[in-house]
Amino acid sequence: MNAFICPICRKPLELKENSYFCPNNHCFDRSRKGFVNLLLSNKAGHGDDKLMIRARKAFLEKGYYRPLLNVLEKQLLSAAKSKNTILDCGCGECWYTDALYEALKNRGIEADFFGIDVSKDAISAGASRNKELHLAVSTVFDVPLPDKSCDVILSLFAPYAPEEYLRLLKKDGYFITAFPMEEHLWELKQAVYENPYKNTVSDMEMSGFDLIKSDIVHEIIKICTNEDVISLFSMTPYYYKTSAADRAKLNTLNELSVQIHFCVATYKKL
Repeated sequence: MNAFICPICRKPLELKENSYFCPNNHCFDRSRKGFVNLLLSNKAGHGDDKLMIRARKAFLEKGYYRPLLNVLEKQLLSAAKSKNTILDCGCGECWYTDALYEALKNRGIEADFFGIDVSKDAISAGASRNKELHLAVSTVFDVPLPDKSCDVILSLFAPYAPEEYLRLLKKDGYFITAFPMEEHLWELKQAVYENPYKNTVSDMEMSGFDLIKSDIVHEIIKICTNEDVISLFSMTPYYYKTSAADRAKLNTLNELSVQIHFCVATYKKL
């Protein structure tokens, strides 16, 4: 299934050989990996770079965030119907997307998974991970999918675009999000900063949605190598806001016990 629409005229796109065309003959080439770039130049924004993508891939594939993934799987399985169109809005390199795709597939639940991200490098990595995902380079604030086309939207540590979620979701559709809580990575911050601060958590209410479930993931994980400590820090926004001198404090840290502290919430469209 391909439900992508033209980002210029909003008409359906049709794949012909290795390019997507709309009725107005706007053309977008499909990459050799199978994704399409639908990000218009006037919509371009800052996406994750190769350093952050490599760090996140290396860290997540060690299973450190499996407790979070377990809760995401549970909430998605509760929201999923017999047939689903699921969008990961800001999917990154698709570690979560791929795992959730497999979770539904293993239970015999039919689903078309779409993923969009503003980072071409991230989408390229996601396309290498799972060829069954429908992936496009795009901003989450102007998603190239039709109105009321999604049963479930996922937004995991991605920019917040509530107007788009309401536009894209079908009646009684679900929005599932994950975000860090106050003490997330507290010990990592203590290792780097002289005066660390805890995360600020905003109000969980969303206009146009009912909050129907929220779960807290709060555990201590032991990071076993310096490479993994560096990967964890490099995959966070802190990396680019931290001086080289403070980053260097992690170079001799060969293990670290650190809190992971997340909220996973499911909303239903009113």
